Amino acid sequence: MPTYAVGDIQGCFTELMELLDRLAFDPASDRLWLAGDLVNRGPDSLAVLRFVRGLGDAAVAVLGNHDLHLLALDAGNRKHAKRSTLEAVLTAPDCEELLHWLRHRPLLHHDSAKGLTLIHAGLPPQWDLADARTCARELEAALRGKHYRDFLLAMYGNQPDRWSPDLTGIDRLRFITNSLTRLRYCTRDGALALKEKGSLGEQAEGLFAWFQTPGRRTAKDRIIFGHWSTLGYWEGDNVWALDSGCLWGGALTAVQLDHHPIRPIQVDCAGYQRPSQD
Repeated sequence: MPTYAVGDIQGCFTELMELLDRLAFDPASDRLWLAGDLVNRGPDSLAVLRFVRGLGDAAVAVLGNHDLHLLALDAGNRKHAKRSTLEAVLTAPDCEELLHWLRHRPLLHHDSAKGLTLIHAGLPPQWDLADARTCARELEAALRGKHYRDFLLAMYGNQPDRWSPDLTGIDRLRFITNSLTRLRYCTRDGALALKEKGSLGEQAEGLFAWFQTPGRRTAKDRIIFGHWSTLGYWEGDNVWALDSGCLWGGALTAVQLDHHPIRPIQVDCAGYQRPSQD
């Protein structure tokens, strides 16, 4: 029973189908891990949501920042609405069912048998894996609770940028959200540098990729993530980065998690937006 992990799809349904055909993916026997950002900016987010939801237990999809953006739009938070391509989802007859399903996806998936953890973006260096799993569950509870709209209306913002176990309320939830769904770079002492989005090696002085930050407490944990299209496919530092920029004309990437060594399988993407818009 092979298990495959796939990077950010962002509405690129045709490329997803091509990739699964190349993998000979069989939902009756195989399993699929999706690293978040199922939707937005690509041509067919609605088809992607319907397809992944239809896979049932054959698929695990963690939430990414664009997935949360869709939920925020539905809750009435119009910030960044002009850069969205989500109207087909929001006006679909099955929108309520799809968004209920999406809102109940995890922020982190850990498989102890495989020794692998799936997230969308990153982990701050102060967290160990137990901290990360606890914080993910806190955010999941907020999204699944009866007051989830309150969180989605207050979700956006770059502060606080530094972890403290004493954080409470929306500050705590926003830090968790930014870490798990937006993080790329940190300072040496673990502050989130959320405005830095460029390629590794071109970042401002004093910033480190989250997975290369000195003293990172999850350095011995094997982590699969997406989100970072300018990084591309990356294997090293005990992490595998799977966002290879399909939306921007790169490739959609999968890895077979039970194949040793883990290796990428890719299909080219036509490119639906210009990279300068990311």
